[in-house]
Amino acid sequence: MNTSGFERGSQKEFRIHVLPTKRFKTFAISLYAGVPLQEETVTKVALTPFVLRRGTQSYPETTEFREQLEHLYGAGFGFDVYKRGDYQIVQFRMDTINDSFVGGDEQLLDRSFAFLGEVLTRPAMEDGHFRKAYVHSERETVRKQLESVVNDKMRYAAERCIEEMCKNEPYRLHPLGKRQDLPGIEPDVLTTTYQTWLQQASMDLYVVGDTTLEEVESLVQKHFDLNRTHSSNYVTNQAVRGDKEVETVVERLNVNQGKLNMGLRTSITYGEPQYAAALMYNGILGGYPHSKLFVNVREKESLAYYASSRYDGHKGIATIQSGIEIPNYEKAVTIIKQQLDEMKNGNISDLEMSQTKAMIRNLLKEMQDSAFEMIAYDFNRQLSGKERTADELLAQVEQISKENVREAAEQFRLDTIYFLRDEKGE
Repeated sequence: MNTSGFERGSQKEFRIHVLPTKRFKTFAISLYAGVPLQEETVTKVALTPFVLRRGTQSYPETTEFREQLEHLYGAGFGFDVYKRGDYQIVQFRMDTINDSFVGGDEQLLDRSFAFLGEVLTRPAMEDGHFRKAYVHSERETVRKQLESVVNDKMRYAAERCIEEMCKNEPYRLHPLGKRQDLPGIEPDVLTTTYQTWLQQASMDLYVVGDTTLEEVESLVQKHFDLNRTHSSNYVTNQAVRGDKEVETVVERLNVNQGKLNMGLRTSITYGEPQYAAALMYNGILGGYPHSKLFVNVREKESLAYYASSRYDGHKGIATIQSGIEIPNYEKAVTIIKQQLDEMKNGNISDLEMSQTKAMIRNLLKEMQDSAFEMIAYDFNRQLSGKERTADELLAQVEQISKENVREAAEQFRLDTIYFLRDEKGE
């Protein structure tokens, strides 16, 4: 049974998800295009939306392209490139005001689909390929974004920990690809990749607003100049068990503050019954300001400038991030490991339980106030194959006991310790 409120359909091998509602004054439109993370294609796929946003066949100049958004009463348009599990996801977003709030006979949803459809399927071309100036310019944009990761040592350490931990898995790849690949990507190569991506990506189109599934299906048919021959579903890979010896990696760069990151593996993923318990585990360990890592590593021992944890339920990985004084490395590792042991031993207070449930409850309830957050949550269903509404997840979280969290903690195994330190020290 579909309990999420989204109506499901399809058109041109797109999965279509529509939430008809009068709650919002705008139409929220999200298009997700996902492909497996692969060494050979990751940089080219990442570069594609940067070039697509420069111009279309009707509006080949970037200034004309941007003016079209103004003609749509200042509609918002943007995109993201990220990874979920072992997939690279390109997400396009549009936020358009509902016709009824502007008067006249405007058909802004229709015009928005005309714009998005053209961005996706009728880009600006020259000699049958992407415009050379756009490709070269956007290569530089992507290069700068990848460089910014290296320059931000907190982000760099987080990425390097994942690289080391998943060195034999696609998940090691950054969603924007690799800087060394960029110089070799010319318009003909990128155009071929784009055409393959357009045919083979898993496509999910979401609309939240005062519309119907039938209207959205007809708009896709009308405005998306595309003949896809098949629709691919996301495949959830088995989580890699963390049964090997813990690997320690020390990297030396010109830094003053050490970055201590740890990677943990778990068999609990988004589709598993224990997912709610894993959310509680991460929240108590390091997800919030009241968490064990923050209180014990940062506050009580004053060992870290920051200390937190994150959990990727699509991959079955949790990561711990901390910034420490370099001489405090051994002590910090010891105290962080103590927190992991505390979780496995079930040493969890009533206050930690209640505060974590309150934080998760607030996040899930706040999500209902944002159309794009509701879309993002529902997209988890497509990625995982698991139907679980926000209300159902909240009900599961409310029922979680300390013993449930302890059992989940048993499923998290330390896999990798990564330490970024200075070049001079011993």
